Amino acid sequence: MASKIFQLPDVGVVKIAKRKSSRNLRLSISPAGEVKVSIPAWAPYSAGVDFAKTKKDWIIKQLPKSQLLMPDQMIGKAHRLTFIPVNENGLPIKTLIKDNQIRVFYPNDLHYSQKSVQASANAAAIRALRKQAESLLPKRVDQLAQTHGMEYNDVKIKRLTRRWGSCDRSKHIVLNLFLIQLPWELIDYVILHELAHTKHLNHGPDFWSTLEGLEADACGLRRQIRNYRPEIISQ
Repeated sequence: MASKIFQLPDVGVVKIAKRKSSRNLRLSISPAGEVKVSIPAWAPYSAGVDFAKTKKDWIIKQLPKSQLLMPDQMIGKAHRLTFIPVNENGLPIKTLIKDNQIRVFYPNDLHYSQKSVQASANAAAIRALRKQAESLLPKRVDQLAQTHGMEYNDVKIKRLTRRWGSCDRSKHIVLNLFLIQLPWELIDYVILHELAHTKHLNHGPDFWSTLEGLEADACGLRRQIRNYRPEIISQ
């Protein structure tokens, strides 16, 4: 599937994707705010751009409201965010992750709340979350698997937009890097959920019976986790 990326004023990045199966233009927005227009394979990319422009007001209303990252905000389990104005106008915005600190250096003619500074801070925060998740989550999977006598093949950390985790037929587990921000009881619930999938790939009665055998309060924790979304959480 061929595609191109375009930048639209007030909207941001829009992906125009050509599909052989498409007969009409179709607009979609992912939970993470990714805007995509699917167009027929024979249509020019400009048709998709023009279509997105006509839907600009609707797109803006549908986009998730970005959460402002604040000075001294805790990111995940280990890092703290620091904004550092530098007395050099025009200096490129830079970030540094060191000693459990996420440092964002920006020209002092800007404010930390401005879009360019926030974009850099957001990218650095995600890198820090990935670092934490890769350090802590595989160890926790191994601990819980050993405690409950479950078997799996490996664990990978990825940035997912909809799910907290997944498990395939080969018992390969994937966990969302944003999971590391949740309370540990919910982290354990997701891990046990995926371990239960090593025995049952569906969500049938046998799966839920297995999960409840691993976690007595599975139903309650399932309700709790619905209050969270895979994104940076203000703490």
